[in-house]
Amino acid sequence: MSSFDLDRLIDALCDAQVDFVIVGGAAAVLHGAPVTTKDLDIVHDRAPANVDRLLRVLLSLDAYNRADLANRRLPPTVSGLSARGHLNLQTTYGPLDVLCELDDNRGYTELLPHSEVILAGERRLRVLDLPTLIAVKARVGRPKDRLVVPVLIATLEEKQKREP
Repeated sequence: MSSFDLDRLIDALCDAQVDFVIVGGAAAVLHGAPVTTKDLDIVHDRAPANVDRLLRVLLSLDAYNRADLANRRLPPTVSGLSARGHLNLQTTYGPLDVLCELDDNRGYTELLPHSEVILAGERRLRVLDLPTLIAVKARVGRPKDRLVVPVLIATLEEKQKREP
């Protein structure tokens, strides 16, 4: 399936009680930045019980490694979700990048102080805060990330104007 349904993907993770922080383009969208995204990037808690919950929901969404050039549709594993790398998955609801850590080796626990809770409908979503998201995007330096940094800075400035 090539379509992307951010809401259903987030709902599936939340319904499974997976602990995660939303990062990347979806974090920008949830902060109100006028950008779009075609995948969901998360950094998850690698505690064994959370990895088990995450694996169950991923398997229920028919998740497989979309970066496998042989197209073997390899499903995620406990060892992969417990490691330090990234899993680029395709799911029933679209692309999901499960990042065990960001590029600077910060995992879920290290990112919690740099995240905030955003209400999205009935959901309370843990999202990387804008200053940290800006720093991550600037550091990664891919062209698409460099292009979005000024938009994120403007979004942060607008939020700061509205806050008391």
